[in-house]
Amino acid sequence: MEISGGNSGSVSIQASLSGRYATALFDLAREQAALTQVESSLKTLTQALGESDDLAALIRSPLVGREAAGKAIAAVAPMLGLDPITTRFLGVLAHNRRLSDLPAIIRAFRDLAARSRGEMNADVVSAHPLDDAQVDALRQQLRHRVGREVAIDLKVDPSLLGGLIVRIGSQMIDSSIKTRLNTLAHAMKG
Repeated sequence: MEISGGNSGSVSIQASLSGRYATALFDLAREQAALTQVESSLKTLTQALGESDDLAALIRSPLVGREAAGKAIAAVAPMLGLDPITTRFLGVLAHNRRLSDLPAIIRAFRDLAARSRGEMNADVVSAHPLDDAQVDALRQQLRHRVGREVAIDLKVDPSLLGGLIVRIGSQMIDSSIKTRLNTLAHAMKG
């Protein structure tokens, strides 16, 4: 189950349980020529998890049984407009009591999809929403830094006060004001 073009990173993705689920979903989506639809559904699902405390609680709670979780996912999927492959996959996760692994599975899937396109994924957290020009400038800077195309996943965290946190591969670049203030406060304590 190696991605075409082989990449040592794919071995580490496959080593984890979340990685194996992500690889299975990726392979199925690729076989059915539905990578774009599955990626879009997973992005929608990620947004919904960030916006809905009830949905986030559903996937985290060990108290929700297989049947109840499956029914809840089956009810939520059409409301979110998820594609059939992703919907069935979520049913499998519910049945196997693995919904709590969903965020890690989504991250691993995104990495696999990006690698298949010759890209890297960058998780970017900003204090305020970035406009298109800022995202393009950031993409160009990251492309120059890593030497290939970069797919950017944006999140907003107002607690950063300003600046960005960028995670790309195993690298993290933290230029947030919150971190700078914490560093200054720590240095002042001696």
